[in-house]
Amino acid sequence: MPDLDELLAFASVMESGSLTQSAAELGLAKSTLSRRISQLESRLGQPLLKRQANQLLPTEAGDMYYQVSRQILDLAQRGQRHLDSLREEVSGQVVVEAHRALTRSWLGRSMEQFLEQYPAVSLTLRTREAPPRDPDFQGVGVWLGDMLDGGLRQEPLGQLERGIYAHPDYLARHGAPDSPEALSRHAWIDLIGETNGGLTLHHAQGATVHFQPPPSRFRVDQSTLHIDAITRAQGLGVLPCWLAAARERAHPGELKRCLIDWAPKPLPITLVYGFGRQPRKLATLLDHLRDSVPESWRSTNEVRRAS
Repeated sequence: MPDLDELLAFASVMESGSLTQSAAELGLAKSTLSRRISQLESRLGQPLLKRQANQLLPTEAGDMYYQVSRQILDLAQRGQRHLDSLREEVSGQVVVEAHRALTRSWLGRSMEQFLEQYPAVSLTLRTREAPPRDPDFQGVGVWLGDMLDGGLRQEPLGQLERGIYAHPDYLARHGAPDSPEALSRHAWIDLIGETNGGLTLHHAQGATVHFQPPPSRFRVDQSTLHIDAITRAQGLGVLPCWLAAARERAHPGELKRCLIDWAPKPLPITLVYGFGRQPRKLATLLDHLRDSVPESWRSTNEVRRAS
């Protein structure tokens, strides 16, 4: 049975790509760190890392075993935090920085629940134009969309399926598109930056079409303005299905999904936070966010909703 210290050494080197950096982060001698990885490889009976051009790269077994080791370590850390919660108070200032599309729809309510559960915590919630990347970032980020590698840990939290939506009145006036090619004949409401390089649509049966939306006469930079414009029958636009369903529950009849068998790729939702052991308040917040994710976000195939 692998030792947790060996798993931690291996996972740290996988994430940093450097024995020197991982040794500094873990407070270990470089020789101790190397020995722990060697002991793990010996237990497993095969190499997990290899040297190539002064770099440490994972073997095929290393790539596979990293996922397993990360799950074991995360579970062990969560178990320890739950035990600690029996004797320690969660308190202090915490900062959460998030994609603007998530703050009003889910994250705001989730943070209110966190504050109700931990009355000694004070929390600041801010929206961002880009995900945090500074290795010195001391808070928690929640991002919607693809991310570049940076100096912070990136943990997949879920994903949002997307679809093309319009107001029924718009479709009554202009007709509903019956194929991706027909989309070019419709007005388009663009969320700035979302379709600069066009939009690739995937069919439920596996086909793929790359679509260049027509120039948008109305472009917005906030998700709330985007969905508002679509529900005012100004044109078609791409929306996360979960957000569209939430809008429909509050205002029935405002949205109808078009081309239900065609969809852009889902948007990943990612937790962003620093490497190493987290302060208790941040570790508790991370557990809360993991537990409060809507079940439909956890699935790779969120149930499609037709209004």
